[in-house]
Amino acid sequence: MFRLLKNYTKDGWWAALLGPILTILEVIVDAFIPLVMSDIIDIGIYKMGGDMNYILNKGIQMVVLAVLGGLLGALSGLASSISSTRFIRNIRYAMFSKIQEYSFENIEKYPVATVVMRLTTDMRMMRMAYVSIVRMLIRAPFNLIVSTYFVYTLNNRLAGIFAIAIPVLGFGLIFIYSKAHPRFREMMLKFDAMDANLEENIDGIRVVKTFVREDYENEKFDKSTNNVMKAQRFAENIVIINRPFFETVMYCCMIAIAWFGGKDVIAGSMSTGNFMAFLSYVRAILFALLMISNVFLQIVMAQASVDRANEILDEKPTISDEDADPEAKVENGSIEFDNVSFKYFENSEKNVLSNINLRIEPGEVIGILGPTGSSKSTLVQLIPRLYDVSEGEIRVGGRPVKDYKLNNLRDAVAMVLQKNTLFTGTIEENMKWGNPDATHEQIVEACRYAQADEFIQNMPKKYETDLGQGGVNVSGGQKQRLCIARALLKHPKIIILDDSTSAVDTDTDHRIQLALKEKLGGMTTIIIAQRVSSVKEANRIIIMEEGQITDIGNHEELLKRNDVYRDLYNTQMEGALE
Repeated sequence: MFRLLKNYTKDGWWAALLGPILTILEVIVDAFIPLVMSDIIDIGIYKMGGDMNYILNKGIQMVVLAVLGGLLGALSGLASSISSTRFIRNIRYAMFSKIQEYSFENIEKYPVATVVMRLTTDMRMMRMAYVSIVRMLIRAPFNLIVSTYFVYTLNNRLAGIFAIAIPVLGFGLIFIYSKAHPRFREMMLKFDAMDANLEENIDGIRVVKTFVREDYENEKFDKSTNNVMKAQRFAENIVIINRPFFETVMYCCMIAIAWFGGKDVIAGSMSTGNFMAFLSYVRAILFALLMISNVFLQIVMAQASVDRANEILDEKPTISDEDADPEAKVENGSIEFDNVSFKYFENSEKNVLSNINLRIEPGEVIGILGPTGSSKSTLVQLIPRLYDVSEGEIRVGGRPVKDYKLNNLRDAVAMVLQKNTLFTGTIEENMKWGNPDATHEQIVEACRYAQADEFIQNMPKKYETDLGQGGVNVSGGQKQRLCIARALLKHPKIIILDDSTSAVDTDTDHRIQLALKEKLGGMTTIIIAQRVSSVKEANRIIIMEEGQITDIGNHEELLKRNDVYRDLYNTQMEGALE
């Protein structure tokens, strides 16, 4: 927590500093109120026989001190609110920015639900802990010191009671802290599981309703919420003993002080006013101890959130471009795989890709076919370094991909992935992901090539149509065509279409291929497809099986010599004729 405070309070340092200063001033002002009250009793009432002028003057002093203390407290609260919100904003932005640096391998370690949880609920708990640290953890110890000084000044013998109470309180606090932290960390994991369940259900609500599985989903979510409830109860069972424990010790101290202090008042060794002031300082001390314990418990509860935030911030991206040449640009679309092998995890026994040797010339159109699970998508994801090779080397534009800054490399490569993603906003705003400076005419042209303009023109607002979150307002085929148009706007050296027309009909697919052939002249094009018709016109077609290239040739060559290709072509042609 304190490391995060050091790194992410820089722009709000003045508020973070001003808050504690105002809190200290508030404590000092409040510390004089019992002394004024003591003067009213001992001097105004007893010594001066109820002198109303004296009592009124002292009363006014108490009111002024109380108002001043309240004002300082309000300003302190305002300062801590400003600094805490800036702190959380900074750390939340830092976490989000760090996630943007992650490779696919890093991202796969953190499901969406847990990332959302860490950026929302965890941040809220950390803010509460921050406010407690800035205000209470400054106020309570300082109040404890000031009040203890006055207690020893008024009666050092009675003050000895705290020599017994404080170690007892400290032992109890350490015990509760050690037991509570792991329980709260487990509780946050249960929250993650519940959020994942909720996200999956909402995202797949159409499937749930189609298969009439509402009851099943209700039972599953009920189980998740019960797990959260049990984890919360288990975590808070240890925390709830804190207040009763502290209050028991506090009341024991009060009883002991009332007993021994009362005897001193009766014996005349301590005035009534001093005893009343002494009791006020005792209450301040005990309240300060209670606040300290509550702050530590707040920190305990937030520590799990702090750990989870640090996990995100400390995660080291598996793909780095620190050693790359910042001036290196991709000159052309040539691609070369030199004895490349790849596996997702270092300790995996089997490679996903094995001994890939392939040379693709600039402007060449390459088709890739293969059964599901043959690692076609994995192969092309190595080109823009979404993953790094395990063995061998990939060169783009004649240079190893590791020589390029990631931004420079990925700017030269456009990908339309299997899972097409659109973002909240209009069609035109989504298209500008490919080129922020694209004109409306350029966007329309790209959409025409991708066969998207025809359905866009039928929409009431045309290119200003809001797509909704994730593009829920368009069909799967429409979404694919919009993603192709977005990639075309990028004007890359290399464009990769990963099964990007699987959701469109054969006629539309054919028109897209013809349009792309016209548009993509000079671009290196890689098309992954399930339909032979999508790659038939390619310069070369790669056949993959079990992570290896088994054959390469054009359509006519593969029809003559490759049984797998011939069978696939004949089957699809028969289906088309039927």
